[in-house]
Amino acid sequence: MKEIVIVVHGLWMTGIDMLLLRRRLRRCGYEVVQFTYPTMRNSIDANAACLHEFTRTCDQDATIHFIGHSLGGLVILRLFRDFPERPGRIVLLGTPCAGSYVARRLTQYLGRWLFGQSLEQGLLSDTHRWNGGRALGVIAGNLSFGGGMIVRGLPRPNDGTVAVQETYLSGMTEHITLPVSHTGLLFSTTVARQVCAFLKTGRFSTEHF
Repeated sequence: MKEIVIVVHGLWMTGIDMLLLRRRLRRCGYEVVQFTYPTMRNSIDANAACLHEFTRTCDQDATIHFIGHSLGGLVILRLFRDFPERPGRIVLLGTPCAGSYVARRLTQYLGRWLFGQSLEQGLLSDTHRWNGGRALGVIAGNLSFGGGMIVRGLPRPNDGTVAVQETYLSGMTEHITLPVSHTGLLFSTTVARQVCAFLKTGRFSTEHF
């Protein structure tokens, strides 16, 4: 059966940042497509609905996998809360499933304009859950380097933007932490190989890459 991977970018991004990851996933044998959405203008609900419509443009006989970076992972979680989807697997990369400390603090300092409509249902919410309907793996980073370093008090370990403890999700299949930063999750060879391993088997690899 044909297998398609839909990749979903994070806040303030357009998908260009996921170019290298897309190339590596193609080398693993997958057809890869990028979902691009207005991260600030639309709510999480609205973007999940757009993602649902996007999946309907894909081959209807294909298995659909999802990869979400940061906010993109929250859009994927909302998609599966609200819409039935075809079989496949999911990997979240640095997604603040328990809410974002950095977003909360920056909102206090600078106001809500910085994050737009992504706040209420997404970055400030700690109610994200997974129903276990398909295999879902989470990859977190613990290399503390990134924009979140300007905010004091971000719990350690963290990837410079999201704390490892914020990436845990009730009902997830598996969780691993790798020595990469928040942005580095998209460029790491090891992360890409672990993503491919999970898509193929529903488990992360125990091999050292």
